[in-house]
Amino acid sequence: MAVYTKKGDRGTTSLYGGVTRRKKYDIRINAYGTVDELNSSIGLVSSFLTNRSKRVKSILNQVQTDLFEIASELATDPKTKKPFSLDTKRIKYLEQIIDELEGSLPPLQNFIFSGGSKPGALLHLARTVCRRAERIVVQLANKEKVNPNILTYLNRLSDMLFMVAREANRLEKSPEKIWKQK
Repeated sequence: MAVYTKKGDRGTTSLYGGVTRRKKYDIRINAYGTVDELNSSIGLVSSFLTNRSKRVKSILNQVQTDLFEIASELATDPKTKKPFSLDTKRIKYLEQIIDELEGSLPPLQNFIFSGGSKPGALLHLARTVCRRAERIVVQLANKEKVNPNILTYLNRLSDMLFMVAREANRLEKSPEKIWKQK
């Protein structure tokens, strides 16, 4: 089977289970496309993790599964039964990771710059993509019905990515650069 269908050549696409086509700039298409971009950025981070960061890699693998399912849920026509539906267990998982890392990392007294090791810097970049995905899904939720757990998940995920970036930098022995007011 060919990867291309030629159906999108005129700037439209269909949702899973949908009959009608939507413009490729439609807010729903933008929402799941940005979640897909986030998933890809996390995959990029994982490719740079060393053996010192096995736990981080495991966390990110689980997040990629969650994001794939979130994108699938967002890509499904609202009138069609969803193949996945994110539940609160996934949010609790992120909160557990955040709590663990907060207990083991040095407390922050100042803002820090994004950066550090290559995985740490890429995690900070993924965090900003996550915030953008969250903003777009909020826009979508103002127009159409969206599982509220997706909004909560993306909000927690950006916090978790911040903490995991700090952990990756600690494991890679790359100190955090502190912002100091002039």
